[in-house]
Amino acid sequence: MSARGRLLSGLLTIVTALAGFVTAGVQPAAAKPATVQYVALGDSYAAGTAINDGCRQSSNGYPALLDSKRRIDLTVNAACPGATTSEVAGALSRELLGDAGLVTLTVGGNDLGVSTVARTCTTGPASPECQAAINNAIALLAPIPPGGESVLGGRLTHLYATVAEAAPDALIVVTGYPILFEPLPATDPKAAIVRAINEATIALNKTIERAVTKAQAANINITYVDVTAAFAEHGIGSTDPFIHNLPDPEAFHPNAAGYRAYAHAIKTEVWRALLDEHKQLV
Repeated sequence: MSARGRLLSGLLTIVTALAGFVTAGVQPAAAKPATVQYVALGDSYAAGTAINDGCRQSSNGYPALLDSKRRIDLTVNAACPGATTSEVAGALSRELLGDAGLVTLTVGGNDLGVSTVARTCTTGPASPECQAAINNAIALLAPIPPGGESVLGGRLTHLYATVAEAAPDALIVVTGYPILFEPLPATDPKAAIVRAINEATIALNKTIERAVTKAQAANINITYVDVTAAFAEHGIGSTDPFIHNLPDPEAFHPNAAGYRAYAHAIKTEVWRALLDEHKQLV
């Protein structure tokens, strides 16, 4: 079996254990359980906090929750609130990622200024600042030329290739973002801006997913996790929100329940992806 085959076989054992499966006789009782070295990359959604104080991270974040699972060892959490795609790419190296078997990545929202749009436009939907923030996001998401790749899509494509080069043996798990708001009645004065913010998040997620698909076509071991279903009916304005709202300093970011939803979605996709990889080896 190749080195890649041994890696994926070992990872399969890890994820099977995480999922609660026990198969008698697969591994001798005296053998040391395998662990997968895990590196977390990205912005505030990956760091677990919106507070940017020297790249602060939270134990509520999904990297810490995944680290608590058996046989996943979070060796590096390099996520930083405010990080953009170019900042994440610029910090990558073989030293940081070379031994990783699993890399998670949530980034792209800060390129568009999604939190800035949400904060500015929910407090002043008719303000010039709100319109400028929306225009910036639209410009980065618009395909150039029509039907081509957007500016953000190009940045993400470059980033995924850079991660794969620095972590050649890793499964790269890329996440999208939750829809922030529950829809408002059409008569609500903020209904239009809430709809526009949600639509921008949907467009962002589609851009991320397309970049992942493009990376897969280039034979990069990468998969996309859509978290919108996990947050359905738990947006701002719901009876059980998974997202902080103003005036909380963590506004427009997941709360503890939201990060548990993130971690569950990632763990489920990791298990599925590695099972698919293993089937191709046998």
